[in-house]
Amino acid sequence: MRTSSTIRTGRTVKRTTRAAATLAVAALALSLTACGGDDDNGGGDNGDKGGGTKAPASSVTLPKLDGESLEVAAVWTGTEQKNFKQVLTEFEKRTGAKVTFVPAQDPIINFLGSKIAGGAPPDVAMLPQPGAIKQAVDKGWAKPLGAEATKELGENYSQGWQDIGKVGGKQYGVYYKAANKSLIWYNAQVFENAGAAEPKTWDELLDTAQMVYDSGVAPFSVGGADGWTLTDWFENVYLSQAGPEKYDQLAKHEIEWTDPSVKEALTTLAEIWGKKDFVAGGASGALQTEFPASVTQTFTGGDQPKAGMVYEGDFVQVNIGETKAKVGTDAKVFPFPAVGDTAPVVSGGDAAVVFKDSKAAQALATWLASPDAAAIQAKLGGFLSPNKSVDASVYPNEVQKKIADALIAAGDDFRFDMSDQAPQAFGGTPGKGEWKTLQDFLKNPKDVAGAQAKLEADAAAAYGG
Repeated sequence: MRTSSTIRTGRTVKRTTRAAATLAVAALALSLTACGGDDDNGGGDNGDKGGGTKAPASSVTLPKLDGESLEVAAVWTGTEQKNFKQVLTEFEKRTGAKVTFVPAQDPIINFLGSKIAGGAPPDVAMLPQPGAIKQAVDKGWAKPLGAEATKELGENYSQGWQDIGKVGGKQYGVYYKAANKSLIWYNAQVFENAGAAEPKTWDELLDTAQMVYDSGVAPFSVGGADGWTLTDWFENVYLSQAGPEKYDQLAKHEIEWTDPSVKEALTTLAEIWGKKDFVAGGASGALQTEFPASVTQTFTGGDQPKAGMVYEGDFVQVNIGETKAKVGTDAKVFPFPAVGDTAPVVSGGDAAVVFKDSKAAQALATWLASPDAAAIQAKLGGFLSPNKSVDASVYPNEVQKKIADALIAAGDDFRFDMSDQAPQAFGGTPGKGEWKTLQDFLKNPKDVAGAQAKLEADAAAAYGG
């Protein structure tokens, strides 16, 4: 969603070998193309209209917390928030504690700073960037995980997923939620009408896009109003084209954004972003389209939707679930095509971090590190867990099961989202840094040099020179 070795936060994770990355992508491609059918669940809902889920068998020991109250802050909204609240409800049942969900705003570090300044920090916050965890530790806000949570992590997570939650060798984060951010979802009827097939290379993707365009539908829906979607586009192109070593170097700002490899990636992106009518609504329309709408407009409108394809992670299923489209039949998916020698494997995630070091807060972190907690939200769809102890059978459709299997099979062989590794001022703030510069580049894809210069200026300031 999502890493590099000895990056700025002090974490150390195994490097991805080209062979391992190739195997992971091949497994994913095979599993996704095998999913021609689906069960009765589309991925946004488990069909339980009463809003409840059957409580899983207990595999984690939690303390009794009768009379305790907790606050959990996260930026999640809509269905994602609703589903997470079911996980919190089960924690309440098992412990007797009362948990309140606190809606946060991006960037969450700024939100937390305001809460802390006001003397009211949440007990636990879900942080969507390793860089944000590092900032929270540096500011003295985050508290290390206790022995029980750390033990639960060790039993259920690969070393790589443990390590990206560490700062200075200490465990601070529980990566409760993961994302496979190397997927392109498509409207099956549009592809059928266009006579298009799933592409495996960038050149094939361009050919497929032309076929969709010739059939009367804009090829791509882009949620440009949310700058993070654009960083994800860039990262997939860059990882595949420049390779994992360059990716790690750029993530740590060991090479500058004026490097020729960045020029090549931006020039490649412009082959889609700069192609007339390849993006639904053009650049101006895309820049006014938020991520959820970029998905729903691809799967509404019968055989004449606003676009035929939308790039984003496995979590797209939540938004597809808000339409009448069915995952696996109406809405299908293929791995992000290879731009260079191998297809990219980019992951992201959200980590639970303790801000009030109490028995209750540590118990909640332990709960979120357990397969019991993850299984509840996995069953509801639109959710992917890096917890290797979660049985893939709990996922609501075959597509999601296969994506989950591929993530776990990859073990430590993944690259974490580059912008999420960066200081939040550069890689995670609306209207600033990489988000803003790539929005400007979407508007004017011919200005590659200008985009590079602005990216480097902002990166240099955020990384400290």
